[in-house]
Amino acid sequence: MFTLSETSILAAILLVALGILGWGFYRARPFGKLGILAWLQSVVLMTPWLLFFGLFAAGIYINIAGILFLVVTSAGLYVYLGRQLRAAGQDAILKQRATERLAADSLEANSPQLAVAELKPEIPPLPEDDLNAIKGIFGIDTFFATETIAYQDGAIFKGNLRGEPEEVHNRLTASLRQRLGDQYRLFLVENTDGRPVVIVLPSRNDPRPMLLSQKVFAGILLIGTIATSLEAAGLLLNFDFFGNPGRFTEALPIGVGILTILVAHEIGHWILARRHQIRLSWPFFLPAVQIGSFGAITRFESLLPNRKVLFDIALAGPAAGGIVSLLMLVTGLLLSHPGSLFQLPNQFFQGSILVGSLARVVLGSALQSSLVSVHPLVVIGWLGLVITALNLMPAGQLDGGRIVQAIYGRKTAGRATIATLILLALVSLGNTLAMYWAIVIFFLQRDQERPSLNEVTEPDDARAALGLLALFLMITTLLPLTPGLAGRLGIG
Repeated sequence: MFTLSETSILAAILLVALGILGWGFYRARPFGKLGILAWLQSVVLMTPWLLFFGLFAAGIYINIAGILFLVVTSAGLYVYLGRQLRAAGQDAILKQRATERLAADSLEANSPQLAVAELKPEIPPLPEDDLNAIKGIFGIDTFFATETIAYQDGAIFKGNLRGEPEEVHNRLTASLRQRLGDQYRLFLVENTDGRPVVIVLPSRNDPRPMLLSQKVFAGILLIGTIATSLEAAGLLLNFDFFGNPGRFTEALPIGVGILTILVAHEIGHWILARRHQIRLSWPFFLPAVQIGSFGAITRFESLLPNRKVLFDIALAGPAAGGIVSLLMLVTGLLLSHPGSLFQLPNQFFQGSILVGSLARVVLGSALQSSLVSVHPLVVIGWLGLVITALNLMPAGQLDGGRIVQAIYGRKTAGRATIATLILLALVSLGNTLAMYWAIVIFFLQRDQERPSLNEVTEPDDARAALGLLALFLMITTLLPLTPGLAGRLGIG
């Protein structure tokens, strides 16, 4: 059974979640049908967690098949509600356009001299001919510009969006390129008041390729990661590789396994980036003695066309690394037998809901022994899942942070980063790995990714569902089994 403290923690989680849902419903009501549909989407996203933790608190365990069923069902409902929301949104947009046109026609008929607003803009730092050419790309059927404001080396154009954001952005970008070639970049973003604005900046502000010194540094970090992967392998085999380099051949298989997962992760990013014609920097691997590596920092060397591309590239790495890790883990569990290389305490399998559940399915009653014999692939796969899960945390420029930014926008991504750092700070009181990772995020990865050229168009519901699944697997990998649930599962 659960202890009082465990039950209290789970009850607190449920109360916070229900409070968030109640607050969301209160905020959604004034927006009518659109608000309620958006609120229902958030309910669908949280339902698997509420059911899982609610039953968890009641002493009822849902196995991995039940969890996946909840996630798939939730994703399907999320997609359905998203379609209904888009349909309702289109109706609202059409009504708004009709109202604006009627008001404009009435104003022009009654007072022609007021039909065109008299602007007194601040002069942007652009050549006059270029500024006039840029203003010429706007129109009543794309983006009706009403105000020009100087911004950095370019200009912000406020006004009214008169079409689908993706279509409008494509038309404006094509027109700008036709008039001024490749001199400028056009961004469609949301202003602080939530209304779309156009920002035009010179292309000289585009991301720059890596310098030679940066490439050398990336190479040094790669060598360091190879060394720490071998050290992590040595520690798993109960010796210090740095102190006993002659035992290189013993550490090599596990070290190569860790590096294979890291490389698979980066190849996933590279394949999707190449597909979308986006340049990536060399990966800056982060050595870590405990698990071999924390993963890698990879920068975009191209402007991203939209949030869909950000999502695809961000998810591809964890998907590739996670699949390889999961295959290694399951294969290792299937190959495990009483004479296997590693003899692990059964408490080892209490460290992860996902790994513990899979081990219980494959190894069965063997987990009740004080020592469990497992194949080395089990340990390698588990380390790979931990590395993947750490990179899926919703913070800054981590893959998880990029996924949240792509699906929910920059404001939500900023809040998620703060929440993640606070959570890591609390966990680090009893876990040094969390402390190291919090330091890495705070000093190297806490900033959000720069805006894409079209920051207004959201990814489709299928991508949102995949992002939900990735975050769910991240939590089930990092969240440990409670002693009470582990005992009921026969682990320990």
